[in-house]
Amino acid sequence: MGIFRVQSRFSTNLPVVARIAIDISPLKKSADFRNLWAAGLITYMGSMITYVAVPFQIKEMTNSYIAVALSATVEIVPLIIFGLYGGVLADYVDRKKMVWATEAASLILTSILLINALLPQPNLVLIYVVAGLFAAVNGLQRPSMDAALPRLVEHKDLPAASALMSLRWQLGVIVGPTIGGILISTFSISVGYAVDVFTFVISLIFLSRVRSIPASKEAEKPSLAGLLEGIRYACRRQDLLGTYLIDLAAMFFAMPTALIPFWADQLGTPWALGLLYASVTAGSVIVTLTSGWTKNYSHHGRAIMWAAMGWGTAIALSGIWNSLILVLLFLTLAGAFDMVSAIFRSTMWNQTIPDNLRGRLAGIELLSYSIGPLAGQMRAASMAAATSLTFSVTFGGIACVIAVGFLALILPKFRRYDAKTNEFALAKIRENELRENTQ
Repeated sequence: MGIFRVQSRFSTNLPVVARIAIDISPLKKSADFRNLWAAGLITYMGSMITYVAVPFQIKEMTNSYIAVALSATVEIVPLIIFGLYGGVLADYVDRKKMVWATEAASLILTSILLINALLPQPNLVLIYVVAGLFAAVNGLQRPSMDAALPRLVEHKDLPAASALMSLRWQLGVIVGPTIGGILISTFSISVGYAVDVFTFVISLIFLSRVRSIPASKEAEKPSLAGLLEGIRYACRRQDLLGTYLIDLAAMFFAMPTALIPFWADQLGTPWALGLLYASVTAGSVIVTLTSGWTKNYSHHGRAIMWAAMGWGTAIALSGIWNSLILVLLFLTLAGAFDMVSAIFRSTMWNQTIPDNLRGRLAGIELLSYSIGPLAGQMRAASMAAATSLTFSVTFGGIACVIAVGFLALILPKFRRYDAKTNEFALAKIRENELRENTQ
């Protein structure tokens, strides 16, 4: 009877577990998606080692808030220019080839950082130059990477595929900084860069196994007119505009990444540097692993709005306390809210944008979720230098909540978005059905 009761209880709970557990069916169905996912997982782990190594190296060379934040600030202009141009290219070239070529370029840039770190006196200016070039390469790659997804998985699997793409990034962000911290503290910064170089080689092997993803038949040659067409399309759709603006506001006001090396010192726990970097992502992983419910929730605008406000609230609370445990707790909570927003933003983009505009809109999306954090790091660092780290973090979180609430108020079509009734979501379903019938 005891065994029977246990089995009955398990059977009753199984449907609940199945509803919330992450859906891995895209990995089972598509070999191309598996290879793309594996390539990203490997390269993100390596890139996060460099992500920790660069600010740490600059901090050791300068001991300056501004100098550390500048490594992110120099990325803004290249990211804007090449992100938009990369979006135009993604609608015209083979998206797989673009991803492979830019991954190879990243390998070369990381090798330059490695050589510089091995010099008796590493060149600070060179580090900034490479950071800017990384942004340019990223701007060219990400639109093609994002635009490839709807061509590799079925329409109904896009929410699950988006969650899995987020999961690979999250695993890289958690494992990468941890490994990076150990390598840097135990060996040297140059060893960290060397490991990143090796991961790029492995990533290129996986990417070579992904099938070609040529442009759609409606593709036009890259031009300023084509770019402007994509921008006009985004501006005409208030629901899309809401996803961009709310994420920009949330990241600009409440992105404290540049402060983490100094935050660890303020807490008296320099050994916890990797934990502070990984805590936000830990919260994201928790949401991703329980993201099965998202495929059945259709009010995406509402979910993004509340999640962004939750992110700001958690960041503000993390700045109040001088306890490592509480700071890690609230940063983890912030990451959970951010992941909810990311899943629904990605789903809205993938399920409603026509394929012939997908690359250009992916370029705009890249700017929305990249420029905010980069500019936000300079805001946080500048305010911390003028006031204090605590004030900068707490003020930013509160400002985020106010800004997101205001944007949601003036963008009613975004706030009321429902995937079951939205005209663009329904049109995208018809587009995919037509493509499947003609293949």
